[in-house]
Amino acid sequence: MVLAIACAVLAAAERLDPAAIAGLLLIGELGLDGRVRPVRGVLPAVLAAADAGYTRVVVPAQTAPEASLVPGMDVRGVRTLGSLIALLSGREAAEDQPGPEEPAQPDNALAGLSLPGLGVRGRAADERDHRDLADIAGQYEARHALEIAAAGGHHLFLKGPPGAGKTMLAERLPGILPPLSPHQALEVTAVHSVAGLLPPGRPLVGTAPYCAPHHSTTMPAIIGGGSGLPRPGAVSLAHRGVLFLDEAPEFPVRVLDALRQPLESGEVVVARSAGSLRLPARFLLVMAANPCPCGRWSRRGQACDCTPTMVSRYQARLSGPLLDRVDLRVEVEPVTRVELMERDASAENSATVAARVLAARERAAARFAGTPWRTNGEVPGHELRTRWRLAPGALQDAERQLERGLLTARGLDRVLRVAWTAADLAGLDLPGRAQVRTALSLRSGVPGGLAAPG
Repeated sequence: MVLAIACAVLAAAERLDPAAIAGLLLIGELGLDGRVRPVRGVLPAVLAAADAGYTRVVVPAQTAPEASLVPGMDVRGVRTLGSLIALLSGREAAEDQPGPEEPAQPDNALAGLSLPGLGVRGRAADERDHRDLADIAGQYEARHALEIAAAGGHHLFLKGPPGAGKTMLAERLPGILPPLSPHQALEVTAVHSVAGLLPPGRPLVGTAPYCAPHHSTTMPAIIGGGSGLPRPGAVSLAHRGVLFLDEAPEFPVRVLDALRQPLESGEVVVARSAGSLRLPARFLLVMAANPCPCGRWSRRGQACDCTPTMVSRYQARLSGPLLDRVDLRVEVEPVTRVELMERDASAENSATVAARVLAARERAAARFAGTPWRTNGEVPGHELRTRWRLAPGALQDAERQLERGLLTARGLDRVLRVAWTAADLAGLDLPGRAQVRTALSLRSGVPGGLAAPG
């Protein structure tokens, strides 16, 4: 039974004063043993209640820290119907003890992350083990692309043989992203609350999420949906973080093409008979792929068991319209013996790269002050071409490729975005020809930026 219905029945039976529940929001389920059970989506429900003018809310005790993230709300957590009746009647109640299946909540569940303006604190430390960029042997071009992706919010495609380090690179991208702002942390936490994925004792998600679904994952699990009321999919669980598709060509083609809408709009709308759900989905997409089904094909002529038809069919599973939305494409070469066996003292760690990424994001945010955008990857191409022009002569190479059909109009816009990010990382006021050439090279995946149309 829903907790609110139980209280309404008690008020009708004159066991509760109706005035005690007037203007009170009650969230939770009631078990047959009288225990109040937690439900999904407490944070967005309390946020909506605050917007509607409510100031008092009763929630299951397990979700009280989550509900307390909303400023200006008087939150009371209860574990049993008896304790709720005592609370509403103004009587003293014995302290509720956690049931055998529910862990006790630590007192410091909200300690760690300062949220200015919200009046609350949350934990910033990621529960995942901290993977460092310094662990990666070689792959300097891929590491540079990773830094640009983090600084500008650009999507990334890593292509190379098995064992070259593509997964390691993707796993380290969240570690160089800036911490979530208070507003972003609430957005991400609300999505995870609806999905029922908030871990006990950690009511606030303060770091960029990382989601890596298997290639056998279904369409509803990636985009969102399911029977009854739609639930968030991987694209929403990765909101403000990283969505990593390993072995991307192995994903169903319809699933890959369904990513095109959220990549452009930053949100996904899932409609079902029980209702429709609009969820945020502004994530960094990282795709990794082998060059062929066996993984040994390369331009260097290495031995490969795949026929040219097999190679073409495998690579064609990633459609042109999808790849056209990916700003950075990198050929990840196999690691050499020297790179693997000898420690590279010049390899930067994640903290060093993260500092540069944060500085670049701050430069972009200052440039976009007064606009709805904060990163270069979000700015529409028309605005970049008319409002923020590049240095004179900077676009010579890009214009030449556009005329030759080696670059599409959307591709030119994405080259401009990456060029601005390269300039922000270098501390320049305007991108020059060198930054545009860097963007063209990363766009094509070939040094010099000469490649197939895109």
